[in-house]
Amino acid sequence: MPSVKYAFISAYLKGQEARLITSAHMDSLQGADTIQDALAAVRETDIGIYLEDLPLSSFDDVDDSLWRYLAQRLAYIEWLRLTPRDVLKLLKAYVTRYDIVNIKAALEGVSAARKARMMPIGIIHSNGLLDDLSEAQDTDEITRVLVKCGLEDYVAAVEQYNPDQPAGSKIPVQAGLQGRYYRNLLNTARSVKDGHILVQAFGLIIDLANLQIAWRAVIAGLETHVADLVIAGGYQLTDNSVREMLSLKMAEMPALLQNTRYSAIAEEVMADYDRTGSITSVDEIIDKHRFVILKEILAPRVMSPLVLLWYLILKEVEIRNLRLAVKAIADGLTLTEVKDYLVL
Repeated sequence: MPSVKYAFISAYLKGQEARLITSAHMDSLQGADTIQDALAAVRETDIGIYLEDLPLSSFDDVDDSLWRYLAQRLAYIEWLRLTPRDVLKLLKAYVTRYDIVNIKAALEGVSAARKARMMPIGIIHSNGLLDDLSEAQDTDEITRVLVKCGLEDYVAAVEQYNPDQPAGSKIPVQAGLQGRYYRNLLNTARSVKDGHILVQAFGLIIDLANLQIAWRAVIAGLETHVADLVIAGGYQLTDNSVREMLSLKMAEMPALLQNTRYSAIAEEVMADYDRTGSITSVDEIIDKHRFVILKEILAPRVMSPLVLLWYLILKEVEIRNLRLAVKAIADGLTLTEVKDYLVL
């Protein structure tokens, strides 16, 4: 029976890949002058069909609908009777990343004494408690929501939050949330089929996230403020080695990465930053390399929870690209002006 279930979910998710927005669709958006033109260009895709009949007149409308769409697709995977148990475990662990975003927004809402805007996706959303989180007036109300949703692991980090303290003092709270998320993700990976490959994939994600933190901090001169944000559990980089990078100059960083698979990325970041002087060079280059590295590891895999992780990454990239395109149109820009930010 397990092999039947993995054959089913592999066939289903691989079939869904054929309905994704492609680079050809993104090229067709070049001439789009309105949000409606952009959505018309992707109308034959799965996401285009979902959006087609919705009343979307602004970027915020599209943004909210895109996350609702992803939440619906993930809920459908959970609903399917033949979805393997390990796939469901991985899905639950992975989508908690959206809960972390919403928890951070709720904490900022407490600090600003206003209702926080939430992403309509994640475990809290699926439990119907997103409005309760958004309207929370103190950390006690936030922790009650977390306990109701089975997210007790994040309570300790939330309880450290002091809305009266300056922004820099809240970094340990962010670090606590992120660190717990990745520890849970790695623990889940170790407990499912092909866990050693999942651990490698998540370790690579952690490495690149840490490099992003380090490079951006050094460029911005914030090295002493972000050390706590470094995530443990990387594949080739320890958290201590990343913290060591924070004491280096930008030009010294590639040498520290010489014997890792990130050496070429470091050289590219250096060259692009020297050319443009823009901190966004870091994000653009890492995002594209992350996709290529994970594609190499995950795309060929079937009959495994790995097929789910690759599907999740593809859907997130698809949504990211469409959001960028729609945002550009809403801001009166051309797609050419944001093309370097797209992951294709």
